[in-house]
Amino acid sequence: MAIRENFTYADMDLWLNEKRVTEIECLVPDLTGVARGKIMPRTKFTEDRGMRMPEAVLGMTVTGNYPAGDAAYERAISATDRDMILRADPNTIALVPWAVDPTAQVIHDCYFSDGSLVDFAPRSVLRRVLKLYADKGWTPIVAPELEFYLTAKNTDPDLPLRPPVGRSGRAETSRQVYSIDAVNEFDPLFEDIYDYCELMQLDVDTLIHEIGAGQMEINFLHGEPLGLADKVFFFKRTLREAALKHDMYATFMAKPMSGEPGSAMHIHQSVIDSRTGNNIFSKPDGTASQAFSHYIGGLQRYMPAAMAIVAPYVNSYRRIVRHTAAPINVQWGKDNRTVGFRVPESGPQDRRIENRVVGADANPYLALAVTLACGYLGMTEQLEPAPMMVDSAYHLDFQLPQSLSEALEGLRNETSLRQVLGDRFVDVYAAIKDLEHAEFMQVISPWEREHLLLHV
Repeated sequence: MAIRENFTYADMDLWLNEKRVTEIECLVPDLTGVARGKIMPRTKFTEDRGMRMPEAVLGMTVTGNYPAGDAAYERAISATDRDMILRADPNTIALVPWAVDPTAQVIHDCYFSDGSLVDFAPRSVLRRVLKLYADKGWTPIVAPELEFYLTAKNTDPDLPLRPPVGRSGRAETSRQVYSIDAVNEFDPLFEDIYDYCELMQLDVDTLIHEIGAGQMEINFLHGEPLGLADKVFFFKRTLREAALKHDMYATFMAKPMSGEPGSAMHIHQSVIDSRTGNNIFSKPDGTASQAFSHYIGGLQRYMPAAMAIVAPYVNSYRRIVRHTAAPINVQWGKDNRTVGFRVPESGPQDRRIENRVVGADANPYLALAVTLACGYLGMTEQLEPAPMMVDSAYHLDFQLPQSLSEALEGLRNETSLRQVLGDRFVDVYAAIKDLEHAEFMQVISPWEREHLLLHV
């Protein structure tokens, strides 16, 4: 579900007046998941405002640089630095709970001057995939589970991160998975987070302590993908702001601390028949359907090629290692957390598949788009899955790329995914990630100084 349902510009205008909002944050999620945009006075925010922003803003690396000399990128992003037209989605209007003065935030879609959606914008990519489902009479339903770390403030990027100090005055030094007391160490922070999320109607569900020191997980109630992606986008901003208020950091890096597990964004997904409301993963007698098997087959076939999207940074691949609560292959199994695709125990109407490959650092719009794209291809191409894994999958070989450069090669070469996601999106995205990888390769790590400086 969206933050709101079927809100119009008139509804949004009344809502802003009712809340006595004086300032609007006009947000656009870029390809890295960063919130770009403009801030304007309430009096200037109107439906016919026609706010604009250079389209190259969507074509930046996480460091703020642009690919140069990449022919495919330059065919997609205009060399004249032309503008996009931004239009607010009224369903996403929400308060900014941490602002001093009454402030609202609203997510915008990006359009070309001819009125068409900017096809490489993250929300546009997800909309493109959802239309393919709609054309088949299907409605995908998702529920993200988002892991993150709380850390002590760290102003020197050369120093390792440390767990934060809680109410007891001590930081965690041992595994506290599912510990209620360990969560209570940060009660003041989480009280703020729940208050903020309630004000923003983010529909967060349960909170648990994960395996790592200072690692937590928040679960979202299931709903339609675009609305859930908006909520994850908003939640990341909200959590970071709340953590800063309590003198700590919150990070969604896939692997922020050595010796600790990485952070994932597990995505539960099912598909509903739009006409009947029935889950197409189950047959009338309650058993699993062919669509269910084919969806798993699609995830197994195409997720390796999608890794550059669901594991988008060099750091992401530090998470994909054996015996660290992250999958290393594309096996599937029932209630099996060692595989890439887990099928939780459920009744026929709730039958679903949990994609455990996606990292917490992934852009939520693109992560949902590509995992749904893999399942869609599986169903339309009627791909059969491999036999179900009944034991641990950690002893099997790697089936997922182990580096960003390897993943990018797979993404560029997978024709079917290109057709579903869009050629221009793949070209722009891959060029950006190539540049990020090149920038990383210019950095000398502490490991290299420690083990190579005096020994080779």
